[in-house]
Amino acid sequence: MVEVGGRGDPPQDEERPDDMIQAEKSRGSGVIFALVAIALILAIGFFYLTKEREDKESRVITEAAESADSAARVIENAAQDAASSLRRQN
Repeated sequence: MVEVGGRGDPPQDEERPDDMIQAEKSRGSGVIFALVAIALILAIGFFYLTKEREDKESRVITEAAESADSAARVIENAAQDAASSLRRQN
């Protein structure tokens, strides 16, 4: 008597066709592709938001420096006017 599905052979009902194995592989690579795409989108969004915040900060710093510069010029003009009026009085 010849045994079918002996110890060395996998049982007949547990064999999977090549199509199923290939479908599982392609599904796995699709998931990996989707995860990489999501990570890329999140990274681009993060850098875009960070850059925008840096631009706002640099604008605020520039405006503060311009404000300090204009205040220094006002003080300089006032000092020159005061010195000129003192020279005229003497």
